[in-house]
Amino acid sequence: MNLLEESQRVGYVSRSVPFKGEDLKEQILKLKKEKNAVILAHYYVDAEIQDIADYLGDSLGLAQAAEKTDADMIVFCGVHFMGETAKILNPNKKVVLPDLNAGCSLADAAPKEEFAAFKAKYPDAVVVSYINCTADIKAMTDIICTSSNAVKVVESIPADKQIIFAPDANLGRYVAKKTGRDLILWEGACIVHIDISLEKLKKSKEENPNALLIAHPECKEIILSQADFVGSTTALLNFVQTSECQEFIVATEAGILHKMKTAVPHKTLIPAPANEKNSCACSECPYMKMNTMEKLYNAMFYELPEIEVAEEVRIPALKALKAMLEISK
Repeated sequence: MNLLEESQRVGYVSRSVPFKGEDLKEQILKLKKEKNAVILAHYYVDAEIQDIADYLGDSLGLAQAAEKTDADMIVFCGVHFMGETAKILNPNKKVVLPDLNAGCSLADAAPKEEFAAFKAKYPDAVVVSYINCTADIKAMTDIICTSSNAVKVVESIPADKQIIFAPDANLGRYVAKKTGRDLILWEGACIVHIDISLEKLKKSKEENPNALLIAHPECKEIILSQADFVGSTTALLNFVQTSECQEFIVATEAGILHKMKTAVPHKTLIPAPANEKNSCACSECPYMKMNTMEKLYNAMFYELPEIEVAEEVRIPALKALKAMLEISK
């Protein structure tokens, strides 16, 4: 059953619920206790979900939290590949996602059959896949990486080995530059990070001459070349907390600004402008924003939509994930 068929089958999970505001929050917390559930949320989801989560983090931190949890049900407020990752690590736990249609442009950029054919061209290459990929791609991978540990993962591979790096080519180019390795890149990209406007960014820097530009390595190389600091979502968060600078232009998904503002309320945080104007004229992931408090409540109440991963896919994917988690200890 594909995602569309599954979402239609459990379509009622998106209907409105009879609670609002604080009452809805209380009902979610009540369900969490009753069902021994844990709520995992990515920095890119809406602020009210970030505030209610048991664990808030980037892809590496969320994978580590999923591996360690003793909850009976994992409620993953993020996108589909993140729910799959949690299920790969926890085959005997129920994993639900508030909206099954919350996908990922990077995961979509590497179709199973096309990637298998690409991999076959380089039979001796070690396959390193960014965690932002489907379970099928993870199953064809030797070791997973995140933006937090991609450099470390590549450096762990013997220098005489060819390396396929997928699916984010921008992250791959950044890692190649940092490590000096000649990577075989799959040309995928994140729609959010490549939509950051260079022209508007230059204007923002002119208007804020004292601000440091900090950027996620999924951004285009031209953006990264102008950045004062490049790092994962968590690294960007840590940088604004430890830097003596008081102003920052943040080139990544705007959801991280909520946590940043909480951590450094006295500092000025400016979202990098996007090419296409949206609700905040900043870079927003439409898939992450599909997570809502109402959908979170329904997912917990009905325990749907549930993420499943076939064992023939899960077992090799688990091996690739475990290899990453071991390196990240």
